[in-house]
Amino acid sequence: MEQPLARPRSLTREAAGLRSGVPGLSEHVDRFCALVERVDPLIHAFVPEPGRYDRLHAQARALAARHPEPAGRPPLYGVAVGVKDIVHVDGLPTHGGSALPPGVLAGPQAVVVDRLRAAGALVAGKTVTAEFAASAPGPTRNPHHSGHTPGGSSSGSAAAVAAGLVPLAVGTQTVGSVIRPAAYCGVVGFRPTYGRIPMAGVIPNAPSFDTLGVFTADLAGAALAAALLCDDWRGDDWRGGPAAGGRPVLGVPDGAYLERAEPAALRAFEESLDRLAQAGLTVRRVPLFPDFAGITRQLQTINRFELARGHADWFARFGGLYRPETAASIRVGQGVAAEDRAAALQARERLRERVARATAEAGVDLWLAPSATGGAPEGLHSTGDPVMSLPWSYLGLPALSLPAGRTAERLPLGLQVVGAAGGDERLLAQAAFLEEALGREA
Repeated sequence: MEQPLARPRSLTREAAGLRSGVPGLSEHVDRFCALVERVDPLIHAFVPEPGRYDRLHAQARALAARHPEPAGRPPLYGVAVGVKDIVHVDGLPTHGGSALPPGVLAGPQAVVVDRLRAAGALVAGKTVTAEFAASAPGPTRNPHHSGHTPGGSSSGSAAAVAAGLVPLAVGTQTVGSVIRPAAYCGVVGFRPTYGRIPMAGVIPNAPSFDTLGVFTADLAGAALAAALLCDDWRGDDWRGGPAAGGRPVLGVPDGAYLERAEPAALRAFEESLDRLAQAGLTVRRVPLFPDFAGITRQLQTINRFELARGHADWFARFGGLYRPETAASIRVGQGVAAEDRAAALQARERLRERVARATAEAGVDLWLAPSATGGAPEGLHSTGDPVMSLPWSYLGLPALSLPAGRTAERLPLGLQVVGAAGGDERLLAQAAFLEEALGREA
């Protein structure tokens, strides 16, 4: 096994240091640009950007002039943040991982970037995405083993945090594009409740599912970012620490869904459950998705229809520039009837009611599952299977991936933690019990 490049940095510690003036912003930008120059050619997390050094120094000078006194500095003062390349950023082109002319894809700066900049963050650059956040992978490599995928479609964002290039990066999830790459790269991924972070200014994949999320080194970093980016954040639920959320009852969704994980992932999952039980947490096994194959078909019906609709104009004009995988998905979506999508959306509402009822009857606070079917697959031709995130994304529930175990090849695995709709604050608070019990991976 080659020497891993993964050395993630704490967002909370880095933000505190920058607010205090240690290091100063000029030195901080110098360090960041030198790190990117040294490390990124090995993992390709960032979209190449001529003039990055000058741009960041100019923005750092302007930020320092606006906030000369440490006491008045915003929470992410000077923090370098990676932003997935389907998210519009003023001053940077949006490619969407594609060969389409950037001017065609241009649009107003995303609300999530407005919020990052209002909090004092510096946009480090655009991070690599699978083409249009679908399945055609970009060039990014896994920092734990360069011969393996980092996952997708938020590949660059996950790898940038795992390699310690930035302590915070923004991604999106339609099916599994935050949770899976977080697991593959051994970092924390947080995908909030559907709609909790406005999607304005983001190129859509499937608007019924698309959700902005974040990657950080640990749970505290995810909580800090969530408080700044999510609508109507109720911060008191987190600031009280684990006690604020109460000791959670953990549910395991037994059945066909869980059986989609590989044996190694299931063994690591059971080991995590044992550790959580030994820490005094209650674990209950509940049959939850008896028709998992049907759920999969319904999500795919909605996803393909909406992908085709969203790209109708671009695909008609530039279809020859699309990657084969994306083009094939769009053509499938062109054949999906609107009434079939409507029926799948109605089925989702019925499933939401059934899952909410089963959750209440079982007294479950958090659902647990593997974050991915196994460790990161070898090769860069695929971003991996998103199936372990599929039902939760279909339902729009908030989810976390916590580092939890490794394969025999020392590739990271993740524990997926799912909360109630709108209960993002409680999810983060209660997940602190799990992070403490599981410990940090070496």
